[in-house]
Amino acid sequence: MPPANAWHLRQAVRILHAGGVVAYPTEAVYGLGCDPFDEQAVLRLLAIKGRAMDKGLILIAADHDQLAPLLLPQSPEAMAPVLASWPGPSTWILPAADGVPAWLTGDSDGIAVRVTAHPLAARLCAGFGGPLVSTSANTSGRPAARSALGVRRAFGNRLDYLLTGDTGGGSRPSEIRDARDGRLLRAGGASP
Repeated sequence: MPPANAWHLRQAVRILHAGGVVAYPTEAVYGLGCDPFDEQAVLRLLAIKGRAMDKGLILIAADHDQLAPLLLPQSPEAMAPVLASWPGPSTWILPAADGVPAWLTGDSDGIAVRVTAHPLAARLCAGFGGPLVSTSANTSGRPAARSALGVRRAFGNRLDYLLTGDTGGGSRPSEIRDARDGRLLRAGGASP
């Protein structure tokens, strides 16, 4: 399947702004995304995926500036390992700013964020003008889709748009670390 061109990217952005749920390639697998501040879009994404809201969601962005309004200010020392890992397949849980919706944080007072290294995912965030929800394209408990065909097989016509392209080649979804205490919560997959 040919990769997305500028028209496809604009179409995906338009659908995101209209409250749609979009699938797109990331560093290792396809992701499902929507506007993180559109509660109905997030709830629909969770229903499609069969995921509980209390788990929280990962947000991806084109750069740190897109994430900064969602985060409590941290010391330069605390942010050094985070910023050194970005852009890249490293997701960090950082203290969430006041007012960040519970549908993003789940049962936590932190929020999971990543500056993506995937060029198409970064262009999607840049075109959208902010961060996007990024959860693996699978129904809860099933393997994540690694191709557009896998997304179609898993979700049929339940998604509003499929932005096609190659994943980044990682062997597993992004590593997740808690920046507050350094704990590794999920090991990530390195590129082959």
